[in-house]
Amino acid sequence: MLARPPLRVVDVAVFYGERSGGIRTYLDAKAAYAARSGAFEHHLVVPGRRERHLPDRHELRSLPAAGAKGYRIPLGTAALKGTLRRLAPDIVLLHDPFWAGPGVAETARRAGAVVVAVHHSSVTLASEGLPGQASWWRPLLRPRFRATYGAADEVMSVVDTRPDSGRAPSLALRLGVDSAFRPRPDVRRGDHVLCVGRISREKRVSELLEAAALSVEPWPLVLAGSGPAESAVRRQVKRLGLTERVSVRPHVTDRDGLARAYSAARCAVMPGPFETFGLIALEAAATGTPVAACVTAPATRAAAGLAHPFLPGDPAEMLRAIESARRAGDDPRAGAELAERHSWERALSQELAAVEDLVRGDRAPAGRPAVTSRELGRA
Repeated sequence: MLARPPLRVVDVAVFYGERSGGIRTYLDAKAAYAARSGAFEHHLVVPGRRERHLPDRHELRSLPAAGAKGYRIPLGTAALKGTLRRLAPDIVLLHDPFWAGPGVAETARRAGAVVVAVHHSSVTLASEGLPGQASWWRPLLRPRFRATYGAADEVMSVVDTRPDSGRAPSLALRLGVDSAFRPRPDVRRGDHVLCVGRISREKRVSELLEAAALSVEPWPLVLAGSGPAESAVRRQVKRLGLTERVSVRPHVTDRDGLARAYSAARCAVMPGPFETFGLIALEAAATGTPVAACVTAPATRAAAGLAHPFLPGDPAEMLRAIESARRAGDDPRAGAELAERHSWERALSQELAAVEDLVRGDRAPAGRPAVTSRELGRA
């Protein structure tokens, strides 16, 4: 029997900015796993300042998005389609419904790929993050989501995608935690509550501040991140009389530094009710730090034992969960077990097995020429 060549996997992602959250974390972990294991050939296609093609990374021309903290707007889809044709992938995973729309899916399919639409953000989450009333945006976004997911061969998600796409997911999106997120007995735990992530309307930092204002005990609150709602948050802090209790610190990109930050907190909190997973809660819990997180986030269930859930939309409920987490104390053993159970190595090896079964179920082995960076540059 002829040996099959490794799968050629292409991930296409527009939301891959300098300060991205879970999508970039997942894609960087996947690229590292491919390089380390050699189990598949991986290519990442993202917006960049200019077009350039490296052996495993392809940046296509784009413009910076105003106020978007590193996100970029691609200049159309022609270069993306040309790159996919030249890569001739076995499988293409599209990580957004905007740049990677139906036309891109059709190009990938004609190039011989199975096309998977990966669901990272719901219509509700996307509309909550846009200016104005969320109700204005939902009727405009839903057709785009449905068109993109409808054009794909399969849908990958953690949650039920039927409200957004009209079809249920056929593949599980598996997320993990970096090896840096482990209990840190050398880090002294403080008394503050830590909230890490994008400071924006959909993340409900405003409700976290309301919960802090309701607290009888004046515990310190640290917000580590940046985003479009920073000015509004600072005004709210002043209006609620929380100036002495709340500090806003820069976004933490270093995995080891972030793990130490979680380990130094009395507890962490993830206030957003619209998370399609909520990787921040899982990372914090992996350090043994108790987490207050909305019951609607899948990560809240994954971190069971270290997660203290609350119902959405009620600052008093959030405060109850935070106080419960603060009383609980850290649990290094549970954190270590969680980290092992949700390692990227395990998550990505399971994803690879699933996509290999999808792509090669009935396919015969075939040879395939290598694609060079120089050839891709002639797109």
